[in-house]
Amino acid sequence: MKSIKIGIMPQEKIRERMLAIARGEYHPSPEEPKIWFTSMKSLAEVLSDENRVLLKVIAETEPQSITQLAQVTGRKPSNLSRTLKTMANYGIVDLARVQRRVRPIARATTFQIVTA
Repeated sequence: MKSIKIGIMPQEKIRERMLAIARGEYHPSPEEPKIWFTSMKSLAEVLSDENRVLLKVIAETEPQSITQLAQVTGRKPSNLSRTLKTMANYGIVDLARVQRRVRPIARATTFQIVTA
């Protein structure tokens, strides 16, 4: 499984960067982070020790649903669903709809942090 590069930059700088990209004034290199956080604190909340363990469990067990993941981890499905949606918003997890179930897929279990 590949590593995801994560950047930390103030909100104003992220906004300026996004607008420059949209205007065609700036072209990010492939080595630049695709995921950005505004602070170490917000990064630490999303990639807490508990959530990194969850990512490893997802990668190792490949659960077919959030319910199955809840059984493996001992966490409540509603709590897992909220956590997984947050991680999906950042692109750390994919939530694939398979028939009537949602299957969590970890995109990475290791991360490289870059501050700007």
